[in-house]
Amino acid sequence: MLRLAGARLLDDRDRAGVRAVLESDPIATCMVAARVEVAGLDPWRLGGELWAVGNRLDGLCFSGANLVPLRGERAAVRSFAERARRHGRSCSSLVGRAELVLPMWDDLASHWAPAREVRADQPLMALAGRPAIAPDPYVRPVRPSELDRYLPAAVAMFTEEVGIDPRAGDGGVGYRSRVAELVAAGRAFARFEGDEVVFKAEIGALSSHVGQIQGVWVHPDRRGHGLGTAGTAAVVERLAAMGRVSSLYVNGFNHVARSAYKRIGFTQVGSFATVLF
Repeated sequence: MLRLAGARLLDDRDRAGVRAVLESDPIATCMVAARVEVAGLDPWRLGGELWAVGNRLDGLCFSGANLVPLRGERAAVRSFAERARRHGRSCSSLVGRAELVLPMWDDLASHWAPAREVRADQPLMALAGRPAIAPDPYVRPVRPSELDRYLPAAVAMFTEEVGIDPRAGDGGVGYRSRVAELVAAGRAFARFEGDEVVFKAEIGALSSHVGQIQGVWVHPDRRGHGLGTAGTAAVVERLAAMGRVSSLYVNGFNHVARSAYKRIGFTQVGSFATVLF
């Protein structure tokens, strides 16, 4: 059996090897690949640390606002859990491929405070190319001047999806800043009717190969009329024009959303899991 040393911190000398690992699984690693492509491996610029086990990066894990195991057999995952346990929990979630996240949580659960929720079944879906249905022509990038009109919808989506108000703690300063960054980058999309957002979605991570769609939301009064399906198709259309594969992950119990994504042309390519704190 291959024996692996404990997890170690990587730096920019390891950048080429890390890029190769991320590019071998571009859809599942999009969240981290997007950061590495821009910031390299310096923790301050990256917004977290990359840990590895094995001289050939047999295991890889990102530790930042989210803890994201990216690659590794059981021994590597155990090494990452040991390092995370020593550091103490600073992440808001543990997320990634289910076959990595769930064993890691098994190692951490008795040492960290109880999770608020464990979502063990989240199909990871992808679509290369244009959507199979017509996109909503009224969905467009949100302009910076529209941030105050867009933000209530973003808050409503986050609260509904995650179960907590993102403005808690600092009055919403941090969340507003993150949303403003997406808007400024042209990665927040909405359909406005008057001053009200009736559909929204974002490209939460954008690597050189993949765009990960997040925050899909339809105003409660307008659900059941196809706005979410056509609106998401509009974001897929934008990503296809950029030469990116569209990806997203969805809760397994959300059969309505899963059916909508299948109509757009998404197929399941793996399974994610998320542990929320």
